[in-house]
Amino acid sequence: MILAIALASCSREPAAPVATVAATPAPVVSAVSAAGLSDDDWRARLTPLAFAVLRRKATELAFTGKYDKHFEPGVYHCAGCGDLLFSSNAKFDSRTGWPSFFQPAAAGSVTTKMDGDREEVLCSRCGGHLGHVFPDGPEPTRLRYCINSAALRFDAGRIE
Repeated sequence: MILAIALASCSREPAAPVATVAATPAPVVSAVSAAGLSDDDWRARLTPLAFAVLRRKATELAFTGKYDKHFEPGVYHCAGCGDLLFSSNAKFDSRTGWPSFFQPAAAGSVTTKMDGDREEVLCSRCGGHLGHVFPDGPEPTRLRYCINSAALRFDAGRIE
């Protein structure tokens, strides 16, 4: 199976270039992740797209993710490990094509690190790639956590 993944980031510009990514990319140098699972374990528990995003830092195509225009009350968990990441109370329509939040659900639920010239957002528990954070969000934080839908699992009704 082949997946189409955008090469563009969560920028406000439309994602034009598209790359073809195999559903089972070559293993990285370390075969065991921060959560203690091997690539085979992750492949068994994730969809091919979620594996590409969470474990290989792929980016889903803009405007294709199921949570881009999703505004029901609830919370968003990591699709990899189930840890709580974001609340619908902090979600907003950034018009970028990806779900956007102005803050995580709790301090420490996500971590960030520099990824070239962008700040990458990772699940603090399993180390899964979620997306990137940009300094062009709304008040009160002025941050825009631009997150791939494939990295999230929604829990309706529950708000934290």
